[in-house]
Amino acid sequence: MKINTILEQTIPGLGYELVDVEITPAKLIRVFVDKPEGVTIEDCENISDHLSKLFLVEEIEYNRLEISSPGVERPLKKLEDFIRFNGQTAKVKLRELVNGQKIYQGKIMEVVGDTIKLSIEKDEILSFDFDNLVRARLVYDYRADLKSHKKSKKV
Repeated sequence: MKINTILEQTIPGLGYELVDVEITPAKLIRVFVDKPEGVTIEDCENISDHLSKLFLVEEIEYNRLEISSPGVERPLKKLEDFIRFNGQTAKVKLRELVNGQKIYQGKIMEVVGDTIKLSIEKDEILSFDFDNLVRARLVYDYRADLKSHKKSKKV
């Protein structure tokens, strides 16, 4: 059984979302997982223990296994990710040029069918098909994070 298939079947059953998998030539397997309330170190330990045993049974050869959260600038791999993170800022790289360029950053406005809409300027909306997407990730807004921390500390 292929490792991606094993992970796609196993991780959701453990209560997590499989975000991404990286496999290096040195047989390092990195598994990025998420859940709505965030991933803890204990979550990573539990998943690692479970997968280590499963890989032994499935005879998956690897030198090292790493389990991690996707971080604040998590990749957006599925159309559902754009729906989930509606209103947040994303950086996207497109396969084909749109308005003369391939890389854009903007706020996710909506998803209609397979079309994603980003607000890239004050009054400019970029629309592109999900099939035109090479990669995308959230952009961490440290200014907004600082503001929210300052507000929460006021009494």
